Amino acid sequence: MPFFSLIYKGKSIDNNLNQLNCTRMIKKLFLLSPLAAILLSCGGSTAKKAAEQAQQDSVTVQTVKEAYIYGFPLVVMDISRQQMTDGTPGAKGGGMRAAANSFANLSVFPDASFTDVVRPNVDTYYSSAWLDLSKEPVVLSLPDTKGRYYMMPMLDMYTNIFASPGTRTTGNGKGDFLVTGPGWTGQIPAGMKQIEAPTASVWIIGRTQVNSKADGDKVVVPLQKQYKLTPLSAWGKPYTAPKPEPNPSAPKGFPNAVVEQMSLTDYFNYVNKLMATYPAPAADKDVLDKFAAIGVGVGKTFDLSALSPNVQTALANLPKEISAELIKNVFPQKENGWDMLLKVMGTYGTNYAQRAHIAFIGLGANLLEDAIYPLCSVDGDGNQLNGANKYVIHYDKGQMPPANAFWSLTMYDPKGHLVANPLNRYAIGDRSSLKTNADGSVDIYLQNTSPGKDKEANWLPAPTGNFNLALRVYYPKQAMIDGSWKITSVKKVQ
Repeated sequence: MPFFSLIYKGKSIDNNLNQLNCTRMIKKLFLLSPLAAILLSCGGSTAKKAAEQAQQDSVTVQTVKEAYIYGFPLVVMDISRQQMTDGTPGAKGGGMRAAANSFANLSVFPDASFTDVVRPNVDTYYSSAWLDLSKEPVVLSLPDTKGRYYMMPMLDMYTNIFASPGTRTTGNGKGDFLVTGPGWTGQIPAGMKQIEAPTASVWIIGRTQVNSKADGDKVVVPLQKQYKLTPLSAWGKPYTAPKPEPNPSAPKGFPNAVVEQMSLTDYFNYVNKLMATYPAPAADKDVLDKFAAIGVGVGKTFDLSALSPNVQTALANLPKEISAELIKNVFPQKENGWDMLLKVMGTYGTNYAQRAHIAFIGLGANLLEDAIYPLCSVDGDGNQLNGANKYVIHYDKGQMPPANAFWSLTMYDPKGHLVANPLNRYAIGDRSSLKTNADGSVDIYLQNTSPGKDKEANWLPAPTGNFNLALRVYYPKQAMIDGSWKITSVKKVQ
């Protein structure tokens, strides 16, 4: 029924025509186009529609943000994979570059001149490998380390550690492990233990305990040379690991920066491509159904220009905003001045925000069961640590950091570099022949000048200016993991 008929045949017009002076209104309605008449009658609904659109735009912006955070670890992992398997001379990745299914061993005992990475550790040498399981499984062969602590954590493309062969889990004896990709159903050779990988690409970021440069050269380097990867088809046959092939298309620059420079359209379509290659965990179904509405998902295409102008404006600086957000609030707990990365580490379930935080600040972080790294830059009163002062960390008898393997305390300058000092001592810990007090307690001295010859065994030299500390506890005991052991504050004594 035409709009005008509804009004014209209404009783209010018939009975009150003169009172309401509707004659002129009716004549005008005759002259109006049908669309204009509808708009005239629906003026009140315009604001409602605008509000509904604004609400829809807000939901879209939030969904895009959540999808960006969800995909970040996957993109950073793939960029790292490309860079670390790139055989182009001088390519990014340095000593950690190797062909797929081959180990790259980093056997550098850092000193104050080492600035390649921030907060280097002086506890372990690294052995890194990217596995390609898309065609066939790969055999990981590990030697008898004769009691030497090591671990070989394996990360899927979503940065979850799904296996961690080594001292804690499989012991120190010789062993062969068959790492298989999704859906593999072949025969497992006798004597091998299968490790099922959730994705067809896997990053092994191994660590082996090293006590000094001499120890590294004599003990650790020979062990690293015995870490082997062999395609299953070559098992039992002469095999030489391949050299990395040049990859001109490998992204250039630090992975986080590469991601930040991508347009949203390029970023999300990269995510879509990766999710097609590396299917997401089943637990992610709900969020993936949500992301499909904006063109993020397997078989989807993301097009920023298809979104409303208001949404496009709101997302204009999203990559930089996400980067700034990911570097904040990384440490959910603070205890006696120490930042504690606890609760969620190495495997994340559906905690996508924490997964992205760790991928941003420390890609390849260990499981809590393998290592815990509290950080500190303030004393017990909350003041910045500075070499103009003298400090002590006091451990009561039996209350030093609870480690099944070992622990260390490392000194860094504000840039995260090791501190030059007359002892060439960059870390101190349970391998340092610490002197105990008469009651069995231990004091560690943090200061720029010597605390005296009788105390130098327990001295960790500090720079003249600001400094910060990292406590590393390898294979921590349950008291460290569950928080029942309380970390000791750094006490200013002068």
